[in-house]
Amino acid sequence: MNFYNEMYDANGGVREHYKGYEAWLKATPGERIERKRAEADLAFHRVGITFAVYGEEAGKERLIPFDVIPRIIPSAEWKGMQKGLRQRVTALNMFLRDVYHDQEILKAGKVPAEQVLNNAQYRPVMQGVDLPGDIYAHIAGVDIVRAGAGECYVLEDNLRVPSGVSYMLEDRKMMMRLFPELFARHKVAPVQHYPDMLLEKLRAVAPTGVSDPTVVVLTPGAYNSAYFEHTFLAQQMGVELVEGRDLFVQDEVVYMRTTQGPQRVDVIYRRIDDDFMDPLAFRPDSALGVPGILKAYQAGNVTLSNAIGTGVADDKSIYPYVPEMIRFYLGEEPILNNVPTYMCRKADDLKYVLAHLAELVVKEVHGAGGYGMLVGPASTKEQIENFRQLLIAKPEGYIAQPTLALSNCPTFVEEGIAPRHLDLRPFVLSSGKCVDMAPGGLTRVALTKGSLVVNSSQGGGTKDTWVLED
Repeated sequence: MNFYNEMYDANGGVREHYKGYEAWLKATPGERIERKRAEADLAFHRVGITFAVYGEEAGKERLIPFDVIPRIIPSAEWKGMQKGLRQRVTALNMFLRDVYHDQEILKAGKVPAEQVLNNAQYRPVMQGVDLPGDIYAHIAGVDIVRAGAGECYVLEDNLRVPSGVSYMLEDRKMMMRLFPELFARHKVAPVQHYPDMLLEKLRAVAPTGVSDPTVVVLTPGAYNSAYFEHTFLAQQMGVELVEGRDLFVQDEVVYMRTTQGPQRVDVIYRRIDDDFMDPLAFRPDSALGVPGILKAYQAGNVTLSNAIGTGVADDKSIYPYVPEMIRFYLGEEPILNNVPTYMCRKADDLKYVLAHLAELVVKEVHGAGGYGMLVGPASTKEQIENFRQLLIAKPEGYIAQPTLALSNCPTFVEEGIAPRHLDLRPFVLSSGKCVDMAPGGLTRVALTKGSLVVNSSQGGGTKDTWVLED
């Protein structure tokens, strides 16, 4: 299989936007890069940039491997991508408002009603609830891959509690510290302003009539895999990091316990899933959420970011309909393409998938983090047969896609510099007034030779992403 290389063209020549960097790389002794990489690992350990992996020994944390060779995106390409991301996230927010209000897209038959209304992520309690700016997904992480001859595709939309932005920011800080001369030579668009941009967007969606909103970050606590990110973002935005027990609801208003007494909270950037947000409305056994917060939310006295019920739009069974949403709400053709997708609930699609399991990637519709999936070409006959039984038993629980020839990029690994597959997660911020994003995003890289799974929970690493300015 031929893979598109981000740095080199098919003839082995250096792509224009990588020329300056490649010349520097050739002139830099490998020992210096190795030394700098070790320095980065040490610094990341010191700062505590770790990732808890569930299912392993309690308390075990991993360092997310950081690669010192950046992924570089030319200005013109980023502008096109940015336009496509704005279009996509705008349509997804319009879809969410619609399915919780008039359901025009369902009445028009563009998206099957049962796919939405019977979806585990659809929250009937949100029906008819008006939100500031009609925005449900204030923060979206859209995963983009390059495949084939270099075409870009959206692999998935993450609209519930997308994570990884802290690694984007820390990777940049680390590269500037290790290789300051590179930033003197290249006009790399800055990303450090992301926390300010995020705070501005959160303040902009405060409940009506609140002019100086109190914003907090709500975390499930120190045992969550992304706890570093929760503390990092709260600190960078200059707001309080709280757990469920720090908040309470009185007369449908949310308050934070402080040493000076209760303080009203207006906007909550939550990093807790819907099910755990309110034990009175969802899971009664949840000790992570805030009893009564749903009533305060429905009354319009607090904004939750992202909104409850947002997950219905990023479910993998809804993903195939996003191009149709763009046409329906915006009257435009999608700028960014979806990956061709087989819906296993459809008899013909299931028949094709079962006959071609060894060639396809099969994903659980509610799955995330690289779990609950089969990568056909990398699986054993036994794994394929086991997955076949799962598909036959519950076809509506899965989608399938061709195994994409993901692009690769030179990466510093144990045997030296070698190509590894990667993706890109830009972080898109919406407030109803405008849609913004930091240039680039988080580049995740599959460090195992030949692997196409980039998730940190599956051993993937990260790279600094440079968008070159004109």
